[in-house]
Amino acid sequence: MSDSSLLIGGAGGLARETIEIVRAINHLKSGLELRGLLDDDPALLGMTFNGVQVVGSLDSIHRQDDTLLVLAIGNPQNATVRRDIANRLGLPDDRYSSLVHPTAALATSVSIGVGTIIHAHTTATADIQIGKHVAIMPNVVLTHDDVLEDYATLASGVMLAGGVRVGSGAYVGAGALVREALLIGEGALIGMGSVVTKNVPAGETWFGSPATKR
Repeated sequence: MSDSSLLIGGAGGLARETIEIVRAINHLKSGLELRGLLDDDPALLGMTFNGVQVVGSLDSIHRQDDTLLVLAIGNPQNATVRRDIANRLGLPDDRYSSLVHPTAALATSVSIGVGTIIHAHTTATADIQIGKHVAIMPNVVLTHDDVLEDYATLASGVMLAGGVRVGSGAYVGAGALVREALLIGEGALIGMGSVVTKNVPAGETWFGSPATKR
């Protein structure tokens, strides 16, 4: 298997944005061969998005043992979508690639799990743990000792103070601010622009300033 051959799972907005990460990486240091998009909608087969063709369903990755996959699929109304797909595919960790935009500023003490996507101008300061299949949109700020569990999503402009833990599959909406040492529970949804000052239980939807359960 080549570390430079890549397929992107999905053909929606996140996938098209991920195509641009690949191009930004190749602009600085060529070497990633993007072979296409995989999507389960049969109507999309053969269609082209941002110059990249949909070449098969997600399950077709099993017929391409020489290619890595990144799941660029996200939906705030279905927080478990990446986890559900990863569980269905059953691929080992070494079949997944992680992508980091060249403009992201990540400290050497930041750890990143497989399948994670980090978009432009993200800042991660010190001793931060980012799990598997996490999606971090542009201009996110992570500060010391933050933990993002597997399959979490941070939309653009999110800012986490120190020591925040974002649970598995949680979705933090664009521009949200989270106070230090808080827990965003597994599968929780934080509305855009919210100011989170209390722990958010698993599976709940909170928004507002200060954020409350809705």
